[in-house]
Amino acid sequence: MEWLREFQWLGWVAAALILGLIEVASLDLVFVMLTIAALGAASVALAGGSLVVQVLVFVGISALLLIVVRPIALRKLRPAAATELTNVAAYIGRQGEILEITTNRTGLVKVIGEDWSARSVDPERTFQVGDIVRVVRIDGATAVVDADHDEFTPPSEEAPNA
Repeated sequence: MEWLREFQWLGWVAAALILGLIEVASLDLVFVMLTIAALGAASVALAGGSLVVQVLVFVGISALLLIVVRPIALRKLRPAAATELTNVAAYIGRQGEILEITTNRTGLVKVIGEDWSARSVDPERTFQVGDIVRVVRIDGATAVVDADHDEFTPPSEEAPNA
């Protein structure tokens, strides 16, 4: 029985390996937290801590990691919510400031801190430097802009029913 006490750490390491393999299969960030906790308990066992202390360390580290670290990690690793606009869609409906005279052919606008080539949606409309405009759509790498109206609502991403 003495050898069992001497090699308790090996049981924790084996548990950590099994939990690590389960994490690889599930990719849920639960078992990786338990793996880290098992390695913590293994270090306590290697240092000569009693079984009660080892279990308390395992439970404590598991709880801490699952309650504090896992939610943060999930927020960083999971993609944005379906309702959150990204890429080009995030620019539609945003305000911009004209940096160069903008016509229906050429221009420059600053939107969300980035400079975009721009053109007016209205062939008759010219915007002057400093004018505040709204992005109506993005054509390639060009922001198509119109006058900024308070009642403006960005178009939905769904295609209109024909």
